[in-house]
Amino acid sequence: MTATAAATGVEPDLIARREGAVGVIRLNRPKAINAVTLEMFRDIDKALDAFEADPAVSVILLEGAGERGLCAGGDIRALYESSKVKGELGKILWREEYILNARIAKFPKPYVAFMDGIVMGGGVGLSAHSRHRVVTERTKLAMPEVGLGFFPDVGGTWLLSRSPGEIGAYFGLTGQTMNGPDAVYAGFADTVVPSGKLAALREALINLRAGAGSSEVKAVIDNLSTGETSGPVAAIQPQIDRWFAHDQMEDIFAGLQRDGSELAQATLKTLNEKSPRGMVVTLKLLRLARASASLEQCLVREYRAALQVFASDDFREGVRAAVIDKDRNPRWSPPRIEDVTPAMVAPYFAEIGVNELVFDNAK
Repeated sequence: MTATAAATGVEPDLIARREGAVGVIRLNRPKAINAVTLEMFRDIDKALDAFEADPAVSVILLEGAGERGLCAGGDIRALYESSKVKGELGKILWREEYILNARIAKFPKPYVAFMDGIVMGGGVGLSAHSRHRVVTERTKLAMPEVGLGFFPDVGGTWLLSRSPGEIGAYFGLTGQTMNGPDAVYAGFADTVVPSGKLAALREALINLRAGAGSSEVKAVIDNLSTGETSGPVAAIQPQIDRWFAHDQMEDIFAGLQRDGSELAQATLKTLNEKSPRGMVVTLKLLRLARASASLEQCLVREYRAALQVFASDDFREGVRAAVIDKDRNPRWSPPRIEDVTPAMVAPYFAEIGVNELVFDNAK
């Protein structure tokens, strides 16, 4: 706790402390379902510096305060306000966030994420790249960014492109929610542990010996695991693979329109609510990610696209409709998928010179 926080009796938004063998990182904005701010990303990075250097810390544990979830995402309202005035927050926040995502993926000590309750957007970036990803029966994981005129970022294109078949394209384009077993099946998590056993798991991790390795951490987690490896989405994969096996959004829409099933029509209705430009950009990012060799390559591409999104009307309109006015009636530009031209999409994939995302591989 900072000196200021201690003096006022108010807890900080990010709590980092050692408990036994564990370096605990707790997102601490429960009223906002622990939505992450730029300062919180910076504090997480500082905490990782300290925990990496501390020989008494064997394991990192990411958890969220409150009962509602690990993290509902980034501070969308702040990004919206900055975008309105052509500010710099998107450029700064996403740069630091994406570099942190890559750091988590390569962190030298076992990193455990408790992905209980709601886990969305930026929360996925802080958890789904970690070495030991624990979900529960309460997990509701989603990357709903296309509904904000955006795309699944924070390395989401890397994760989604490695899901079985076209499961990643389905979740990335529809923004549908995964339960715990779905998340394991899709490659966003490793193990389902009942929420009632998280306290016992936390205690077992704290009591690990100094210097405990990843295999010991895994053994502790597996001891409390349900063993579930697939959820409801696995059962509909044949249909998903058929509908989403295209590289053009028009072809995906056409396939769904031809299919008279209730599931196809429900999927089509969901897609019709999303940003047409966001869907086209997302599908292209996912196809490029499938051929990429590393998370970093995907993050570089996502950063280019994110800066373009930040300057776009669709992003502001999507956030307005979902978060500001909450009328759930965004007016997308352009309004139809067939009106999205290659010229509109090209800037999202263009190199950005001195603004390119560069990783500090010393960390």
